[in-house]
Amino acid sequence: WRLIRNTLLLNILQIILAFPVPIILALLINEIQCRPYKKLVQTVSYMPHFISLVVMCSLLLTFSRSDGIFNDFLALFGVERSNLMANAKLFRPMYVLSGIWQEAGWGSIIYLAAISAISPELYEAATIDGAGKFQKMIAITWPSIRPTAVVMLILAVGGVMNAGFDQIFNLQNPAVRPVSDILDTYIYRITFGTGTDFGFSTGVGLFKSVINFI
Repeated sequence: WRLIRNTLLLNILQIILAFPVPIILALLINEIQCRPYKKLVQTVSYMPHFISLVVMCSLLLTFSRSDGIFNDFLALFGVERSNLMANAKLFRPMYVLSGIWQEAGWGSIIYLAAISAISPELYEAATIDGAGKFQKMIAITWPSIRPTAVVMLILAVGGVMNAGFDQIFNLQNPAVRPVSDILDTYIYRITFGTGTDFGFSTGVGLFKSVINFI
């Protein structure tokens, strides 16, 4: 039950906190009028996606050490130095924030593509009616990309039992295992770590697939 709770909780946090970020980023990028600057922002936001997950996790672990850059910053405010990734209370926020940093820009591509299909005549008509940028965003842009967002949300909910094995496996340590241990890491451990119980691990995998399908 602890594994199921951790898996569901991490995924729910991802859906609540991380899912809206690509949509907001796409809406903001769409409002940039300067074309070279717009391309620069897009490129910078996409770049983290192409960094290897192992490299990203290694950087995060290095920056979070007691002598890392995160602690250097916190020390300016009088916070005592500590290994941040060994703090169980900080694991989930670090997991969600690092996922947002790496995937938000890449995820915004789908919404930018949907925005590009909106007829310019709608914006022209709204301008004639005296609508501002924010009003256009609320009344035209968002309703036009909402079906795309709904489909992406359904797909995200369909993977609710998959909490990102690679990222958690690379960030996990014994100190945070009570809050970070998920079904995928458990399957890996019982299959390749402590034995070769392929039958039981297959059963757990089937259980996950059934829940995701429902």
